[in-house]
Amino acid sequence: MEPVSSSYSLRQIASALLIGSVALLVLGLQPILLGELVDKHFITMEGVGIIAMGEIVTLGLGVALGDALLPLSRYRSITAIAALLAAGLDLATSFATGDNQMIVLRAAAGLAEGVLVWVATSIIVRSTKPERLAAIFMVVQTLSQSGVAALLAAWVVPRSGWQGGFQVLCAVTALAAVLALGLPPRLAPLGSATGPKLRWSTANVLPLAAAFAQMAALGALWAYLEPLGLRIGFDAQGAQAMISEMLAMQVVGGIAAIWCVRRLGVVSTLGTGAAVLAAVATCLYLLPTGATLQFALLCAVFGFVWLFLMPFHVALAFRADAKGRVAMLIPAAQLLGSAFGPLVASFTVTGDAARPVPLVSLCFAASAVALILLGRRHWMSRPAGA
Repeated sequence: MEPVSSSYSLRQIASALLIGSVALLVLGLQPILLGELVDKHFITMEGVGIIAMGEIVTLGLGVALGDALLPLSRYRSITAIAALLAAGLDLATSFATGDNQMIVLRAAAGLAEGVLVWVATSIIVRSTKPERLAAIFMVVQTLSQSGVAALLAAWVVPRSGWQGGFQVLCAVTALAAVLALGLPPRLAPLGSATGPKLRWSTANVLPLAAAFAQMAALGALWAYLEPLGLRIGFDAQGAQAMISEMLAMQVVGGIAAIWCVRRLGVVSTLGTGAAVLAAVATCLYLLPTGATLQFALLCAVFGFVWLFLMPFHVALAFRADAKGRVAMLIPAAQLLGSAFGPLVASFTVTGDAARPVPLVSLCFAASAVALILLGRRHWMSRPAGA
């Protein structure tokens, strides 16, 4: 692949990855903070899904709108403003009550967080090895989410409640404004300002659609993993331990992707990964009650595949557009897919019965396989960077 810019310093890369990780912290903290809000009756059970999905959707929209509307020439000052705005909304959330206030505040926070992800993505796609840097970004954000979630669960929330959790999130998010000083002073255009504009075609849209479908398959299962585990026979503590196991396997998958993303075939890897997701979903649906070991093993595979595949979405986007303009939209497609999967799955759930959810995941995974097969002839016919 042809690099789209000169390499950045370690400090500049670290600043970008940390800014993006701070923006995505909330994805790992939602179960803790929203769960505490429900337990204390500050929001309703019905409102939880809307609040969580709303922030994820606006996060994805923030990435897309940042790429389409914000001036790259002032991206460092935009980073500082977006970080302070997101931090202010986190602080305001700690004083809010009720579904409506929470929905508005978290949706607004999602837009600001999406701008920060846009900034991190802008550095990643301009680096000399964008796929590998994307894999490192996945690992950094997962470790950050796990670390802060552990801090909140063990120390902050027991002492200061959910309000303290959002106040910690405010303080951490505000640090992104300081990290903006470590970003490169300027970024080169991705081609739209120095050459012909990107012409949208089926080949360009398919990488975004495949990323959307795969993340919808993953998000649908992830959102309902605990009730699915309880149905199989886990107790509450066992289900939470299984989720911790999955987070660990995500990190393993991300680390493996750092080494593999430039060595394995992009199209074949994504196709195989989507097929594996379909197989996992099918097996989870067919498992009988009491098959806890098999369930845990399938979840380990699920966790590994999750982070392993995500950097390959970036690599596939570069096959469609070597200048990186399609790759800039991959995080938006991933986030929107992560929100859409649970939304569709919610229509199949009746009360606490989440058994049909794996079938929703199966449908999305099968769609990803079909999309990858549809684009395979074009992608395989052109080398990366062509």
